Amino acid sequence: MPEGDTVFRTADKLRTALLGKVLTRCDVRVPKFATVDLTGEVVDEVLSRGKHLFIRVGDASIHSHLKMDGAWLIGGQIRRVPEYKVRIILETADSRAAGVDLGVLEILRRDSDMDVVAHLGPDLLGDDWEPRIAATNFRADPDRPLAETLLDQRVMAGVGNVYANELCFVSGRLPSSPVSAVKDPLRIVQRARDMLWLNRLRVNRTTTGNTRSGADLWVYGRVGRPCRRCGTTIESDRAQVVGTERISFWCPSCQT
Repeated sequence: MPEGDTVFRTADKLRTALLGKVLTRCDVRVPKFATVDLTGEVVDEVLSRGKHLFIRVGDASIHSHLKMDGAWLIGGQIRRVPEYKVRIILETADSRAAGVDLGVLEILRRDSDMDVVAHLGPDLLGDDWEPRIAATNFRADPDRPLAETLLDQRVMAGVGNVYANELCFVSGRLPSSPVSAVKDPLRIVQRARDMLWLNRLRVNRTTTGNTRSGADLWVYGRVGRPCRRCGTTIESDRAQVVGTERISFWCPSCQT
């Protein structure tokens, strides 16, 4: 599931494949931007901002958001994907990258591309990370449910549903608990930063410190299984969170 660490790692992968190279092909398969051709231009920057990704080419910026199912694939990985899923292809003399099932794909002016992410809170993996600002944003609405607040990218950019559930667990609070139940907002936003930072270049995400499959997460995806801490059966529920259906997981004993 694409979260801030996934997008950070994707940007790193694209830098390796494209940075400093001249595009020999630019095939944009989104009607609004289908006539855009950046062939002959140099890819001189790839960066992530929360869950957003930017590939800066000449005066243009290719902005994408993976949403739930999107991905950027490199080289031979692309052959395994049906053509109808591909939204953009970028090629150089020795590399090929394709954006697949992207939730957002648009070509922006490079000099104003950051306008589309100006509403975001501090980036958990960015140079602008500022925990005190994130903590202030976090406690702005004391009655708001904890999981919903963690998922709000205006609070801090990069947390997705996996991390929201895991952060609720390590804070000892239910996903539905009000923000006011968290006594130390600075600690929970810094914990979010630590989780994403440690996983930013790791394919096998872990929040427990154990990278073995099945032992890597505290509660997410573990409904019906025993809590790693107390043995109580993990419960789950689905709800609309920030306009999207999300599934929550929690331990009814460890989280109050």
